[in-house]
Amino acid sequence: MPDPAALSDLDAGPSGLAVSLRGVTKVYDSGVEALGPLDLDVRSGEFVSLLGPSGCGKSTALRLIAGLNAPTSGTVRVSNRADRAQTGQSIGFVFQEPTLMPWASVRENVRLPLKLARVPVAEANARINAALAQVGLAEFADSFPRELSGGMKMRVSLARALVTDPDILLMDEPFAALDEFTRFRLNNDLLSLWGNLRKTVIFVTHSVFESVYLSQRVIVMTARPGRISAEFRIDAPESRGEEFRTSAAYAGYCREVSKALAPSYDENADR
Repeated sequence: MPDPAALSDLDAGPSGLAVSLRGVTKVYDSGVEALGPLDLDVRSGEFVSLLGPSGCGKSTALRLIAGLNAPTSGTVRVSNRADRAQTGQSIGFVFQEPTLMPWASVRENVRLPLKLARVPVAEANARINAALAQVGLAEFADSFPRELSGGMKMRVSLARALVTDPDILLMDEPFAALDEFTRFRLNNDLLSLWGNLRKTVIFVTHSVFESVYLSQRVIVMTARPGRISAEFRIDAPESRGEEFRTSAAYAGYCREVSKALAPSYDENADR
């Protein structure tokens, strides 16, 4: 049984930790050891990517941080502002699939978390308009999911996560199913959004290239049960674009991260 005290709050602060995991493991009822032991600290306002092979526990780690699952052992601590009960949720979650309601407009899909939180209509409308503007979809507020491209649907999902003004944004391979051109464009848009809003972002990906391009720090995980095998700080300007993507520095980081990731894939292949 998970420890009921395993989930707790960190003291929030501009220079403090947003997330702290200590000795965290996750064993499912089937007996599968999915994760850990895992120790991880993420500072407030930091952009961190979790990189590793399929089944290594990256998504499990996000679900533990979000409180969607409880750890089997260890502690998960997440920052929580004192005014959070009045201002919205501490964590926003963007899943791999947009999971939009097909019968509802873009506006009403983004409204959902505010409706569940019983936010007054006038305030909710203002928040929805702001969130849609942030992701470049203001003119599509009355459109329906069937009328949107895959990239636009993912923008709606991102707006829905941002509309509660979360301190922490968890993203579980949100661009994996998109074509390369759309993925590059959304990577750029996400970096711009992060630069403006300064949310703490924990981003799960299988892509070395995406992790290096987006992150201040790349965490490489082993095959299941997932543990941290390597960590890379990406010393590059926060305002990134094609100049960085085509630079020798970017290529060098990708080589080093790929080299660190290779043993995880070899280990995964032996299972």
